[in-house]
Amino acid sequence: MASNYPLTGFHFKVEWNPDEKENVSFSEVSGLNMSTTAIEYREGSDKDYTTLKMPGLRKYSNITLKRGTMATDNGFFEWFNSIKNNTVTRRDITIFLLDEEHEPVISWSVKNAFPVKYDGGSLNASKGEVLIESIELACESFSVKWEKKK
Repeated sequence: MASNYPLTGFHFKVEWNPDEKENVSFSEVSGLNMSTTAIEYREGSDKDYTTLKMPGLRKYSNITLKRGTMATDNGFFEWFNSIKNNTVTRRDITIFLLDEEHEPVISWSVKNAFPVKYDGGSLNASKGEVLIESIELACESFSVKWEKKK
């Protein structure tokens, strides 16, 4: 039964590498933003001295994925390091927001993503925190789907 409460953003999963056999956990996903530029236009014979506005090209922000660094998995770095002179492996990525039963509530389907920045994390001898690595991805588009509840 669907509730009338706002959704929480802490229970999610990311499918980022279809070749990977194991499930990778992420601590943060950010940058799921899109915008449309406004095109201003004025017809030469228009008596009003104002411009008309119409929607133009859609733009998608870069998406950042963060996770704890694992000694046995350097997939972020390998993907970023695979970029060679205008050659890159693009991936479709799906991000799922999950409910209490671990079922998808909302999904974001990211198309043709590729890495544009890798961050290995911050080393600090005075803190006992998990080392967090991140990868920033450019994408061509994404779509949002609200999953229907039974």
